[in-house]
Amino acid sequence: MAIVAPPVNAPEVDVSPDEQTALLELARVAVAAAARGDVEVARRAALSAAHPSSDLEPRRGAAFVTLLAHGDLRGCIGLLDASRPLAESVAGAAIAAVLHDWRFRPVTEDELRDVVIEVSVLGPFIVLDDPTTFRIGIDGLLVERGVDRGLLLPEVATEHGFGTRAMLQAVCGKAGLPADAWRDRRTRVSAFRTKRFGGPAIV
Repeated sequence: MAIVAPPVNAPEVDVSPDEQTALLELARVAVAAAARGDVEVARRAALSAAHPSSDLEPRRGAAFVTLLAHGDLRGCIGLLDASRPLAESVAGAAIAAVLHDWRFRPVTEDELRDVVIEVSVLGPFIVLDDPTTFRIGIDGLLVERGVDRGLLLPEVATEHGFGTRAMLQAVCGKAGLPADAWRDRRTRVSAFRTKRFGGPAIV
């Protein structure tokens, strides 16, 4: 998944306005279907979007879907397999954000009028030789050691007022590792960028 490289800026993520519109609409379909309990409808929509009738190879990529209700987090799940079609990643993350975020009860259909969907398309993961070289508010972080893994999106630092070390400590905690695990050579720290866009669940 990761690209081993010296400390460099994680590349910007290019998602055209048309792609953003299509992916957000796909997320809406998946969220609504999952909230109704009809997950199969959401999966069929994802497969249809990911494998159009044209001969073009579907775009592949990893994605997170975040659900907000009245400005508060209501669910957030990501699928990090960048080899799968991006549409499948978005739909799968949307379904999981509705149903499988362990921090919250499942989102119900009645709640959707108050829900905002945010889609984050992830760029490539760049392994950092020096974990402190990532850019606050621009780069997200992925921490991995053995089977333990934790990820924080770029906006987490801004939303919580994290500095460099606080962000590193937080992502280590997300992985279930000691706060200073990022200093350990056994720990791999990667930076990445996202393209984030969204809108209301019901339009």
